[in-house]
Amino acid sequence: MKIQDVLRKEVMIMDLQATTKEAAIDEMISNLVDKGIVTDFDTFKEGIMNREAQTSTGLGDGIAMPHSKNAAVKEATVLFAKSAKGVDYESLDGQPTDLFFMIAAPDGANDTHLAALAELSKYLMKDGFADKLRQVTSPDEVIATFDAAEEENKAEAASKAAPVTDDDKPLVVAVTACTTGIAHTYMAEEALIKQGQEMGVNVRVETNGASGVGTPLTADEIKRAKGVIVAADKAVEMPRFDGKPLISRPVAEGIKKPEELINTILDGKVETYHAAAGEASTAASDSGEKTGLGAAFYKHLMSGVSQMLPFVIGGGIITAISFLVDNFMGVPQSHLSDLGHYHAAAAIFNQIGGAAFFFMLPILAGYIAYSIAEKPGLVAGVTAGYIAKVGYAINMIGADESKLIPSGFLGALVGGFLAGGVALLLKKYVKVPRSLEGIKSILLLPLLGVGITGFLMLLVNVPMGAINTALSNFLEGLSGSSALLLGLFVGAMMAIDMGGPFNKAAYVFATGTLADPNALAHGGTVVMAAVMAGGMVPPLAVFVATRLFPQKFNKEERDSGLTNIVMGLSFITEGAIPFGAADPGRAIPSFMLGSAITGALVGAAGIKLLAPHGGIFVIALTTNWWLYLIFVAIGSIISGVVFGALRKEQEA
Repeated sequence: MKIQDVLRKEVMIMDLQATTKEAAIDEMISNLVDKGIVTDFDTFKEGIMNREAQTSTGLGDGIAMPHSKNAAVKEATVLFAKSAKGVDYESLDGQPTDLFFMIAAPDGANDTHLAALAELSKYLMKDGFADKLRQVTSPDEVIATFDAAEEENKAEAASKAAPVTDDDKPLVVAVTACTTGIAHTYMAEEALIKQGQEMGVNVRVETNGASGVGTPLTADEIKRAKGVIVAADKAVEMPRFDGKPLISRPVAEGIKKPEELINTILDGKVETYHAAAGEASTAASDSGEKTGLGAAFYKHLMSGVSQMLPFVIGGGIITAISFLVDNFMGVPQSHLSDLGHYHAAAAIFNQIGGAAFFFMLPILAGYIAYSIAEKPGLVAGVTAGYIAKVGYAINMIGADESKLIPSGFLGALVGGFLAGGVALLLKKYVKVPRSLEGIKSILLLPLLGVGITGFLMLLVNVPMGAINTALSNFLEGLSGSSALLLGLFVGAMMAIDMGGPFNKAAYVFATGTLADPNALAHGGTVVMAAVMAGGMVPPLAVFVATRLFPQKFNKEERDSGLTNIVMGLSFITEGAIPFGAADPGRAIPSFMLGSAITGALVGAAGIKLLAPHGGIFVIALTTNWWLYLIFVAIGSIISGVVFGALRKEQEA
């Protein structure tokens, strides 16, 4: 937004008379009431004081920005006031305040007040700008001062956003963020950059502000940097900094102690940051660097899958328990169709699990779209996922819901990318005046996104519903050699990269088969059973190899072999990654062999699984648990023996 659009001349106070904080607030609110901007003094003041109770909006250097989004506000307005005497405003630096910006935003204005704060901060942090405002004598001069600074800011913004290519100076990268994403975020940015210039250091700063990520760091900058400063009061994307010296401090220290932070990095007095296992960085794509079509597809898909899995796992396992309860308590032959909700105890689990499981497809589609187009994509994606789940289609308008043909997992997958694409195009091509940006984000984009995506999904669901039905029928009818081959294939995929794209593709495909209500009603799917069995094999094979061939592994590897038995039994394939990475030519083929055999045996036996995760802890949810365990053991022993036999002897 452009601050001049809401900085109204008619409400400015060029000579504030109050000498205390509350009196100053009262004087400014009274002026807003007199000018018809605020309809109720007490309601608006309550909002202002509630915000002051959190932390003072007196930012220091004589500047205060009281603000509130409030039902008493008719239209977004920024009131400028100046005091000749100064006011004890309980500022963060303890000094008197003489420049005030009271921001009033109506309830339906989205985050207008935050955008105004962020925009104001960019001006007020410029050297000498506040002093210029102290010299003005009229509202026209106030506006003129902002207009002149706007042109300077444009050039500076371009400079900040430009990647650092100068290798003659040390490079330090930083991320700044405060809880609201407003003033302190940008004050820390300015302080770090200024201090770096004084010290002869390139400091490249990424801001995580109210309007999103600004001046994002590139992967190349992170790679070349001496270290990373995270001056933040909220979570920021951390995995991209894996392996870099990193110091993490509150955003206030980025403002007050920039020299100390920079010197700490340069002196090498910080620990190296290591991302948690399984975390993946989206730095390349988020930094604006170009990625291939395949990489982009995988990123967006995994974004959706990672958000979907808790719903699948939590809801799937609780739903599966309902079937166990009914099996334990007994269900008459004539009521087998009610399995899972025949007894009241089972029905409770079924309803709770079903509630979580219901959101599987809407969440998948929603967060695929969110990954592509951020917030504008979310509502359209969730809508697309729901339509895919229910089966609304252009050729079934008005039909009984029992006759609808859901497009299931595949439909939600297509719907997520469709919604993201639609939202991205709308963000790019729907243009409105700056003053209506709040309406655009809260009204136009959701309205158009849902409407266009919803209509397109009615068309998409026709072929996708048919494809999903055919796939479901195929999987349901798997037996003998066809089930054996499918089990062999998905089992091998689980061991190729142990948590990478192939592993994830097989797992996502398997969990997708559970989206069919018929699958849960018939004990789960063979694919799910084969995938989990195949994924358990590599870490268990490591355990077998380190026990049978101890002379071929060092002490650290043998100890790791012991932990791998726990990981294998828990269906955490990633436990075998260090062994695969250290000796891929011998380890990976060995793991694939055992996983493929286990998957094939599970498929040939027609064993089904209700739960999408859990390993041995959900073994009772298979249709033949003892045979399932035998098959996992067979694959693990074969892989372990082959891997151990191929492994070279340890050098003395």
